[in-house]
Amino acid sequence: MAAATKSTLVAVDTNYLLDLAADTAVSWEALETIRKRLPGPIILVPPSVIDELSVAYDNPADPEEQRLAGIALTSLRAKWRFQPIDLVPVGHGIVEQIAAKLRDRGYLPHDEVNDSLILAEASLLNCTMLVSSDNHLLDVPAGPLKLLLDAHDVACPLIVSPRKIARDFFPK
Repeated sequence: MAAATKSTLVAVDTNYLLDLAADTAVSWEALETIRKRLPGPIILVPPSVIDELSVAYDNPADPEEQRLAGIALTSLRAKWRFQPIDLVPVGHGIVEQIAAKLRDRGYLPHDEVNDSLILAEASLLNCTMLVSSDNHLLDVPAGPLKLLLDAHDVACPLIVSPRKIARDFFPK
């Protein structure tokens, strides 16, 4: 009997999906690297990312962002093979608690509510990695973050930029 391949759960941030929709080369290189180098990657789209894309798509104030959000929303499953995820109501409550602590402890600015929710969702979903080009997320201190998330019995994803994945993260 063949051994089962363990899947690697990877969460993606809104900005990464918009970059894919814009055909940004480094974002596509990062996706190719993830798919080639990680065992059985399953790319998850957390609920707050879906919310952000929906808001961008419904907002005519920025027509380019609206266009890219539309491409991302229609490409997620069929074209890119990403898995949009929702959480049970209890999960949403846990996410909100963790997100508030991320902001209260200064790991993320108080006005970065969605970033804190996305990071908390990726943690609750047991993701190994969160792909983002958002400096607020990339600057979260890894050691204190791990202590906080361990205290809540959730995963501590590595927060990494598409550029780092494509250029440095996995040796070729």
